[in-house]
Amino acid sequence: MIAALTVRKLKPGTYDEWRKAWWGDEDNMPEGGEAFILRNKKDPDEIIAFGLVEGNLEEIMASMDPAKEEARQAAMAPFIESVGADGIYDVIERIGAKTGAQV
Repeated sequence: MIAALTVRKLKPGTYDEWRKAWWGDEDNMPEGGEAFILRNKKDPDEIIAFGLVEGNLEEIMASMDPAKEEARQAAMAPFIESVGADGIYDVIERIGAKTGAQV
C-alpha cells in the first residue's frame, strides 16, 4: 500500500477554491483508493491531504498523466501559503479496526 501525504497552510478563506483545484469534480480515484482531507482544529487554514492506494509506486506513477498533475499543482498554487511534509510513503503497518485487530 502506498500513501501520498501533503501538509499545506492555505491562504485565509481559500479552502473551497483550493479544494476544487486539488481534486475538482472528477472521479479519477484509482480503484480501491481512498483520499482524506484533515483540518487542524486550532488553525482551519492548515490542511492535511492524504490518499491510500494498493499497488506499487511504479504502477501508480505510470498511470498518472504528468501534464495533468503539473496543471493541478499550478491550479492549487494561488491558494497555498506554504507546504510542510510532502511525499509518497510506503505503508509499513496497518493497525486498527479495518485490520481485524483487537484494539
